[in-house]
Amino acid sequence: MTGSAVIKHDAVIFDFDGVLAESTDIKDQAFAALYEKHGAEALAGVMAYHRANRGVSRFDKIRYCHRTFLNHDLSDKELAEIGRWFSARVEDAVAACRAVPGSMEFLKKHGDNLSLFIASGAPEDEVRRIVERRGMAPYLVAVFGSPESKAEIVRGILAEHGFAPGKVLFVGDAMADYNAARTTGVDFVGRAPPGRQSPFPNKTPVIPDLTGLSAWL
Repeated sequence: MTGSAVIKHDAVIFDFDGVLAESTDIKDQAFAALYEKHGAEALAGVMAYHRANRGVSRFDKIRYCHRTFLNHDLSDKELAEIGRWFSARVEDAVAACRAVPGSMEFLKKHGDNLSLFIASGAPEDEVRRIVERRGMAPYLVAVFGSPESKAEIVRGILAEHGFAPGKVLFVGDAMADYNAARTTGVDFVGRAPPGRQSPFPNKTPVIPDLTGLSAWL
């Protein structure tokens, strides 16, 4: 797809971390803090897995990492306790971090003429609080997060609002976002910030920030 003055899409679905807010490093630091006491080898494995699975629910990643790298199957109670620790560590920082360049400008410009959504891998109640604190909520139709997967969220948006997949654009920074778009048939544009290699297959459209996103509508 090439840039055009004619708007093809009726809706845009955004991932949150790394797409609307420069918050990926905050989540990286939280994962490192959670596992650093278990030694360098376990930490290296955890961080490699975490970075390869950005956009996936932290609960799924933590359960997998404990089982794989610590040989411990977390109980639901233990996982919930870790989840509360993680949220407490990251929420204020994510609410206050820098916006991805062009993100607020895009929301303000297109909030009235496009249906805008968030599909995050973070817990839904947490990301909704953050969106409110960042002043984004008035421009959005709805904000979704885990435990639903990205693909489940997109399918739900298509079904509830009656959008044709080709009329919806997903903007994400991780393969979880790309795969959700491919699975559901919606269009996709990736975000890879300057200095960070694109994780997406060749020929995937990629932008460095959201200042030029309007060209992909």
